[in-house]
Amino acid sequence: MNQNWLWLGINPRLQKLRYKLSSDPYYRLQSGEEIAIAAQLGVRIDANQATVDDWLRLPGLSIHQARSLVELSRSGVKFYCIEDVAAGLSVPVQRLKPLEVILNFSYYDDEATEGLAYIVNANTATVESLIKIPIIDITLAQAVVDNRTSGGAYRNLVDFQRRLNLSGDAIAQLMYYLRF
Repeated sequence: MNQNWLWLGINPRLQKLRYKLSSDPYYRLQSGEEIAIAAQLGVRIDANQATVDDWLRLPGLSIHQARSLVELSRSGVKFYCIEDVAAGLSVPVQRLKPLEVILNFSYYDDEATEGLAYIVNANTATVESLIKIPIIDITLAQAVVDNRTSGGAYRNLVDFQRRLNLSGDAIAQLMYYLRF
């Protein structure tokens, strides 16, 4: 089998890693090479919406650091660049620089999202947490989880819409409740 992969020019180790990244939203990246492959596959972590589990996917971050970053974010601290994350952790920016390719530094209008009490990560949410979103019923919630399990993590809202064949009206309502 390995000879077939080599003949096709596909490294079996990289193929296995690609499968892990696309099928396991909790897979913890192990190296700079894995970060680069994950970035090529569209894996992104929003520094301002990341959960502890999201931060723990990154190599070199401890549970304490992940919790600190989430707590800072919840308390209103905005991360605008990798230097902000480094400052929040009191670590040299050079140590975190390799993580920059997978991190998004998105900005949110606090007034626009103020009335929304419930925001979930579509790549980690359970059926139970998804049905708490007003527009999502049990059938759609199960479809979100099943599609994610079979097709890998959603890259973004457009990928989510395409894979679940949702209307523009549905996405217009959902986009305030979902993060990727």
